[in-house]
Amino acid sequence: MEQVIEVKNLVKRYGSLTAVDNISFSVHRNEIFGILGPNGAGKTTTLEIIEGLQHLTSGSAFVLGMDTRRGMAQVKERVGVQLQASAYFNHLTLHEILTLFGSFYRKAIPPDTLLRTVDLTDKAGTTLRKLSGGQKQRFTLAASLVNDPEVVILDEPTTGLDPQARRNLWEFIRHVHSEGKTIVLTTHYMEEAQALCDRVAIMDAGSIMALDTPVNLLCSLGSPYVVKLVTSRPMSSNEAERLKPSPVDSLIVDGCSYCLRVSDAPRTLAHVLEWANACDVTLVHLEVLSATLEDVFLEITGKELRD
Repeated sequence: MEQVIEVKNLVKRYGSLTAVDNISFSVHRNEIFGILGPNGAGKTTTLEIIEGLQHLTSGSAFVLGMDTRRGMAQVKERVGVQLQASAYFNHLTLHEILTLFGSFYRKAIPPDTLLRTVDLTDKAGTTLRKLSGGQKQRFTLAASLVNDPEVVILDEPTTGLDPQARRNLWEFIRHVHSEGKTIVLTTHYMEEAQALCDRVAIMDAGSIMALDTPVNLLCSLGSPYVVKLVTSRPMSSNEAERLKPSPVDSLIVDGCSYCLRVSDAPRTLAHVLEWANACDVTLVHLEVLSATLEDVFLEITGKELRD
């Protein structure tokens, strides 16, 4: 399988701080590759090195066979980038901005085509400041496509959007992918990674903790369900231990909150109710969920993936 991005033993330090700690991964042509992790995990720094915006400390990063430490002019002709924060000319219309950006490249997609791709044709004569949050994100996606890139890099593309606007943008990302583009995106939304990505690298504290397809990552848990409950009072260690026997596969306690990974949800619910009755404690909250990538993150790192 052809690799369009290859990162080997990548390290980035800022003084005594190691932002990226000896990571390696590759991105295959025509896949959507996601880097999932909390803020501060090193996701953006990794992308900035791939984009040529940051110098690496050690290791290597190749894009389309070209070393990012050299020849970035050639790389930029073939890669599109949507930064986490972008500054545009507020007095220019969307059509004018895309025309300007297109002039920077030898080959450019016409602005009308780009605006049609992200369903903003009716906003061609509008300035950016008049757009909603979702429309602005769709426009920045269009801007990343102006040079008809082979690889599109999206850094937290849906941050700050409401759930409906986020899902709308997912559809545009899928459309771009269907046209033969390879997409690399970062996100701290586990449902986004699960919905969009062919493969996901889970990143925390500068390291890649796991890398596989969403299905395989979920299968690695061995338990398809999660039971979450909150008790009316803190439980003693002996009381908490009584939750652990079968059918509970694993148990994480945080104050009065309990998270159980289980294979048999009905049997576990009966076990929990019997346990609460025996301990004479009220269950303030009780729910059963299918396992998600957030549960994978919790299992690997021992902490929750916070937005």
